Amino acid sequence: MAGTSNDARVAAEQLHEHEETFHSFNKLVLFAVLHVGLVLACLALAFLGQVPVLALLVGLGGTIAMVVGFVIAG
Repeated sequence: MAGTSNDARVAAEQLHEHEETFHSFNKLVLFAVLHVGLVLACLALAFLGQVPVLALLVGLGGTIAMVVGFVIAG
């Protein structure tokens, strides 16, 4: 019986670790998708809108804001 309860405890710990890894990976994918969208928007603003300085500021500010937001929410 001791082996069964130990296995259940180990299984619960492994499940918890797996869930943490899944959520971390989910945040990483979300960050990557949002950052690609931000970069594409900044490229469109720079080349099509002909406002490269504003695009640079939006890109840098948006990247910093996303990094800070994901670190705080992490």
